[in-house]
Amino acid sequence: MNIFKPVACLSLLALAACAQQPTQPSTESQDTPGQSAASAQTASKPRVVVRSVATTAALPALAMSQSVLFKLLLAEIALQRGQNNVAVQSFLDLTKETKDPRIAQRATEVALNTRFFGHALETASIWLAVDPQSQQARQVVAALLVNQARLGDAEPHLEKWLASDKEHIGGAFMQLNNILARHPDKAAVLQLTQNLAKPYSAVPEAHYSIAQAAAAAGDAPLAIAEVRHALKLRGDWEEAALLQGQLLQRASNTEALAYYQTYLKAHPRAMDVRLGYARLLVSDKKYTLARAEFQTLLKEFPNNADVTMAVALLSLQLNDFDVAETQLQHALETDYKDPDAVRFYLGQVNEERKRPADALRWYSSVNDGEQYVPARARYAGILAKQGKLDDARKYLQDAGRNGAERVQFTQAEAQLLRDANDYRAAFDLLSQAIAKNPNSTELLYDQALAAEKVDRIDVMETNLRKVIALKPDYAHAYNALGYSLADRNTRLTEAYALVEQALKLAPEDPFIMDSMGWVLFRMNQNDAAVTFLQRALEIRPDAEIAAHLGEVLWATGRRDEAKRVWAAALKDHPGNELLSATVKKFSP
Repeated sequence: MNIFKPVACLSLLALAACAQQPTQPSTESQDTPGQSAASAQTASKPRVVVRSVATTAALPALAMSQSVLFKLLLAEIALQRGQNNVAVQSFLDLTKETKDPRIAQRATEVALNTRFFGHALETASIWLAVDPQSQQARQVVAALLVNQARLGDAEPHLEKWLASDKEHIGGAFMQLNNILARHPDKAAVLQLTQNLAKPYSAVPEAHYSIAQAAAAAGDAPLAIAEVRHALKLRGDWEEAALLQGQLLQRASNTEALAYYQTYLKAHPRAMDVRLGYARLLVSDKKYTLARAEFQTLLKEFPNNADVTMAVALLSLQLNDFDVAETQLQHALETDYKDPDAVRFYLGQVNEERKRPADALRWYSSVNDGEQYVPARARYAGILAKQGKLDDARKYLQDAGRNGAERVQFTQAEAQLLRDANDYRAAFDLLSQAIAKNPNSTELLYDQALAAEKVDRIDVMETNLRKVIALKPDYAHAYNALGYSLADRNTRLTEAYALVEQALKLAPEDPFIMDSMGWVLFRMNQNDAAVTFLQRALEIRPDAEIAAHLGEVLWATGRRDEAKRVWAAALKDHPGNELLSATVKKFSP
């Protein structure tokens, strides 16, 4: 929960300058009330540390004594040197000593960035106590209380925050969803959201917020009723229309498609809704209709780079590489906001078209951003497919630029080894990485998957339980452990509980649905198993999901259906090991 950006260490000269500033606030450099935390980006300027707080409170009559100056310097130097515990404690002590909202803000910022959330709550609480008009401080306190599962304590702060700026209440409700999204008790979040929304029945965002909370809590009727109410208040709100379509889609693609068609008749230039409609047509395999929507979008918005990019990606999903490549090139020409993403997908198009040299050229041209690691991973993948596994591994080893990227590149290297069926080497590589990063949930999870392949079930289970302890909302850790137990036909009650928790965290994930289907099959609940597996296969036509569905259908006597499922999957995934083995197992 990084609310603030890191601030550069203060210099002695800057601290001395701060020491000469008056102790009463000046209006020259203050932020406006309710300002977002993004304003902390300016904190790299030294003076901002003591003058950036949005406050109308009288500041303490505190001279910048040598003692305070020294402690500030000590804290900043400790932070610069990576001694986070020293820095956080020093800032906390200064906050208690000075009761200065500017120092309290900086202390909160440092504690949040270094993930000392208990200290952050303590300093933020002092910040709010000395500057009760600071909505930024109140929002931080509320978010930290939610993070600690203290919804009851957070509620009065959220109420005051919402009431503080009626002119922008809609935006506040949209932020509220983000603050509450990670709380695990979705029913409690729904109740809290309803309580907070009661005074704002005429605000469409309040109903939208309830709809989101209800959807997360599994109350579909309430979610749909609330989003419809939001649209009655604001009929041209595309975000609400998209949410209604997504909610309807959970029950029926047909119903969702019909809704989108009706909405688009009334709002033909609703670009985002039309994109959502086109995506659902692709998902529902209505490719002719989807292409017609692409053409409508391109005709209505010919120079809109976002539309061009969306059509390109949908075309790529349809394996329509000619259209995808043309639109990606057009996205570059129309200055799409993330050109590295365009270059990455151009690499993917060329890789799919068996033009490795062009694919390598595009992947290597990705300079930064979210696609930097995936581009280099795919570059290495092409080298490995060309029989240059050692070169591919060295390429990844040389590519990492910082700790987080190093972990991702290690994961990519391990994947190359798994693809080469060298599971022992993958396991050993991940073991070495974990020795340096013992609490990396990503590395622990990947090693768990490799451990199962080398018959180290003990390591697999230990790792997954550690991942769950470190990151309780990591749905796929619950899923992997539950599926492994079910696949070995052991501890099925525990397997069911684990996969059930995974589904609560990610209810629309097809792979978790597949696991639930497999657990139910092992528990001899075949009808329920078929329901989950069919839904999973609709969302994601994956070879292993098809293998499982076919086996369950076969076991229930629906052998012709099983054969049809397998045949369709083999056509798209002829080399999948599990699918081929399953078909062979039940073939005459």
